Formats: sequence, structure tokens, C-alpha cells
Amino acid sequence: MYARRRHIYFAMMGTCVGLFVLAWAVVRLWSVPAAVGMCVVAMVIPPLAAIVANRRGPDDRWWDDPSGDPKSDEWWDELDGKKRPRQDPKERP
Repeated sequence: MYARRRHIYFAMMGTCVGLFVLAWAVVRLWSVPAAVGMCVVAMVIPPLAAIVANRRGPDDRWWDDPSGDPKSDEWWDELDGKKRPRQDPKERP
């Protein structure tokens, strides 16, 4: 998943740079308003590319991984609405 998001990010940023360079190297010779419009479109692409690159995929488990501290994990599970079967220290398998 990470490689796919990275490729999409670089494609979007390449499109952004390409639009900017094309606007002021070629399009401005025929139409300055069209070149400005292309730059406005290019201006919107980087925030969208950052959102795409940083979104969490369904297979990514970076937020809800257990921390290793049983008290902390139990507390977070309670906040998230996940119920873990509570083990009584007296009951050992």
C-alpha cells in the first residue's frame, strides 16, 4: 500500500510542476489568463497530494497497535469501545 501511495504522490507532484512550467514557458505566450488558471490548478495539487500520501489504508496498523503496556492498552481499548476479556490474576490457565 505504501508504494502505491508514494507513486500516486510523485505523479501528482510531477503534474503540479509540469503544469507550472508549461504555463509560464508555453501557454503565457498565447494567453496569460490561461497560464494563471493553470497555476491555480497547480496550487491546489500539493495539499491533495499530501493528503493522499498520508492517509491510512485498511491494511495499515500504526494507530491501534498495542503499546506493550497492558494498563495503557486496556485504557485505550476502553476508550475505543473495544472490549477485551479481562483476565483475573487468580485464574491462570
